[in-house]
Amino acid sequence: MEKYKNLDLQFIGGEWVKGSSSKEVENHNPYNNSVINKTIGASQNDVDAAHEAAKKAAKSWGKELPQKRAEIIQKAVQILKQRKDEVVEWLIKEAGSTRVKAEVEVQITLGIMNESASFPTRMHGFIFDSLTPGKESRAYRKPLGVIGIISPWNFPLNLSMRSIAPAIATGNAIVLKPASQTPVTGALLAAKIFEEAGLPKGVFNVVVGRGSEIGDYFVKHPISKLISFTGSTPVGRNIGKLAGETVKRVSLELGGNNVFVVLDDANIDNAVNAALFGKFMHQGQICMSTNRFLVDEKVADEFVEKFVKKAKDLKSGDPSEEGTVIGPLIDHDQVERITKDFNESVKQGAIIRTGGKSEGNVLEPTILDNVKDNMPIADKEIFGPVAPVIRFSSEEEALEIANSKDYGLSGAVFTKNTERGVAFAKKIETGMIHINDQTVNDEPNAPFGGEKGSGIGRFNGDFILEEFTRLQWITVQHEPRDYAPFA
Repeated sequence: MEKYKNLDLQFIGGEWVKGSSSKEVENHNPYNNSVINKTIGASQNDVDAAHEAAKKAAKSWGKELPQKRAEIIQKAVQILKQRKDEVVEWLIKEAGSTRVKAEVEVQITLGIMNESASFPTRMHGFIFDSLTPGKESRAYRKPLGVIGIISPWNFPLNLSMRSIAPAIATGNAIVLKPASQTPVTGALLAAKIFEEAGLPKGVFNVVVGRGSEIGDYFVKHPISKLISFTGSTPVGRNIGKLAGETVKRVSLELGGNNVFVVLDDANIDNAVNAALFGKFMHQGQICMSTNRFLVDEKVADEFVEKFVKKAKDLKSGDPSEEGTVIGPLIDHDQVERITKDFNESVKQGAIIRTGGKSEGNVLEPTILDNVKDNMPIADKEIFGPVAPVIRFSSEEEALEIANSKDYGLSGAVFTKNTERGVAFAKKIETGMIHINDQTVNDEPNAPFGGEKGSGIGRFNGDFILEEFTRLQWITVQHEPRDYAPFA
């Protein structure tokens, strides 16, 4: 099978074309900083063309038979399976994914695609009892029309596809703007796959460009009816503001400052194993990654000792090498940002138990003890392989710390008493939380989303159907109505 070509172009109206911007998007390998390719960026005119193509295609695609929409998604699933090795290699060289992470990302992506293939026959309307004699009351579920998608660089294939596949399945057309760091894995590979699967021209459009040039214009475009954005909270707040100006919907999955709570009766070995995954998977560059480890002071010494011992054994470096579990951060700006917060927290009294050093864009797995909740490394979203341990003396204190931030995405609670864990978890202001498991969980039929500054809306299953469709109320007056005293 020949590998995909022309992955340095825009995809508009079913055609692979050069952008018309005067600026170029340079795509770098985050491990060795080599240039992978260069793309002439999309201009505002290209954004217009993509939206017009989507608007035209949406008219017929929204009326397509449900089995046809399902068939194309199912075919796309088979193509992704056939091209898995090609996609994995792209995730490694473009997103800095280790091979394990890339394999996991492909499997998660296949999961949401398979789930989405069932959506065309799950778009149910309603028939209601009417309060008016002789009247029938109905609600029809319809596609929104055109959905604008802005995807991030950390899990680019999956976090794009969780909007792409449901949007297409529910009869919408899309315009996708990927992160500039991951245009191929965040958009162009998916466009190629759906093109190969036989998706009609114009249903799927991609504009690769700098946010400073087309970002706000993309969000405010009058054709799109919803913006699905995954990324940082500050950017998400701005998108919500801009979308509000045009009165369009938003689905925002934003940042997190997720807590991993170890209560005094927890199985420490299980907690440590989960902590390693929840913190260091993809170098901690996941919205759901554990940001703060809250550990009861009665078991904190044991937890830290075992956590440090296992963290020291994690191999960091070249993500393409077998056995590497800690690869590079996406760029050196991230290394500098995290290092600054790390050093400031150490000055304020945090104790380095292991790590703290970087080489290039690779920051070795790091554990800080004696952290206080107001230190920079705990106060901000880290998005890197640094684990701050905060010790607490009571459940009340742990709960206060857990709810202290303007984030509420994911969380974890470890205890041998399930009902104790559930009772504690219900008091944490978060969209998702897991008992005796780590914070990084996503299943295609379960509601995924956050509270507070972590976002608006829910992905997956029936929950994304509500986001990506609209209801129209239609009544039928079967018998003449009494309009007295007017008639």
